[in-house]
Amino acid sequence: MSTFQRARCRVTAHPFALDTAIAVGALVCMVVGSFADPGGEHGVSWGVRTPDPLSLVLMTLGAAALVFRRSAPRSVLAVTGTATLVESITGDPRAPVAMCVVIALCTVAATTDRATTWRVGLLAMTVLTGAAMLAGPLPWYAQENLAIIAWTGIGATAGDAIRSRRAVVQAIRERAERAERTREEEARRRVAEERLRIARDLHDVVAHHIALVNVQAGVAAHVMDKRPDQAKEALAHVREASRSALNELRATVGLLRQTGDPEAPTEPAPGLSRLDELAGTFRNAGLPVEVARAEHAGALPAAVDLAAYRIIQEALTNVQKHAGPDAKAEVSVVRVGPLVEVTVLDDGATADGATTAGGGHGLLGMRERVTALGGSLTTGPRYGGGFRVHAILPVKTRTAATGEPA
Repeated sequence: MSTFQRARCRVTAHPFALDTAIAVGALVCMVVGSFADPGGEHGVSWGVRTPDPLSLVLMTLGAAALVFRRSAPRSVLAVTGTATLVESITGDPRAPVAMCVVIALCTVAATTDRATTWRVGLLAMTVLTGAAMLAGPLPWYAQENLAIIAWTGIGATAGDAIRSRRAVVQAIRERAERAERTREEEARRRVAEERLRIARDLHDVVAHHIALVNVQAGVAAHVMDKRPDQAKEALAHVREASRSALNELRATVGLLRQTGDPEAPTEPAPGLSRLDELAGTFRNAGLPVEVARAEHAGALPAAVDLAAYRIIQEALTNVQKHAGPDAKAEVSVVRVGPLVEVTVLDDGATADGATTAGGGHGLLGMRERVTALGGSLTTGPRYGGGFRVHAILPVKTRTAATGEPA
């Protein structure tokens, strides 16, 4: 911080001391200026006269009022204006008492709006100049009378310039603070969205593959002694499901690496092109799955493709976990115009006939995916038993429309 900035900070921290110094400086200038005789034989001369006692009193009164110019600017303007008015009428030769009213007028203009500055400035200029011209000892055209117009105008203009500069600086500061808050809020929002997205991906990957591993491991344990070939096949499915889980987890964790970290092995994000493979994994786990697709030509946006795949994956996982051993599932994907409809049905039921839906964060994750794309999700029990998941996804999402990566 420079010397000037440190001095400015100290002055700003003690405004009353600054006003006192200004008042003392104005009094000294007025007293010194009162010794000048503007009407001398050779122009302005010094030391040829002494100010009248009344002029000294008025100068002291005006300077003393300036000490309170911040707390009561209009009252100070009234006091200094009255002192200047009395001096303009009685002073001959006139002492420069008008200096204090110029400072007071500048303060009023700096602390009020422009309309008030115009009204107060014109009023002070009219009253002081009119009184000096009409009731003063000097001719109306004397330069001292015209100087009142100039100095009051300068005071009002200077105060208005100070107020305008303060407003500009304050607007710039507020704009900078608002921009900083907006950047911080946007950063927090992006972090929260990314955290939720990663949480959904991890949940989908882990829930799906672990459920398959659990089922196949149970089958292997059940038939290990009597049918070792079938147990070996189930263990092969366990191995395949665990490998798939590790690959998808590796790809997801790779998104969390910092810039400059060694590149993590990744694979393309799953989509509806792998729907038959997904259904096959559930069939191998003992869940009959029928797939029906009626789509027009044309690839889906990556975000929609991934969301549809994850919704089907989570819905089938819930069927595998909660619908019972004899449940069957039906998956349909239909693309109609700008929409893609994904439906997963099952006929599972508990022992008492009540359909059971998956708990945890599965349905919540599906709803978040659909909402993020601007679609709609309907879930609930079916009439006669079973559960239904129905999602409508717009093909042209906000992400795809703006050209940003999904």
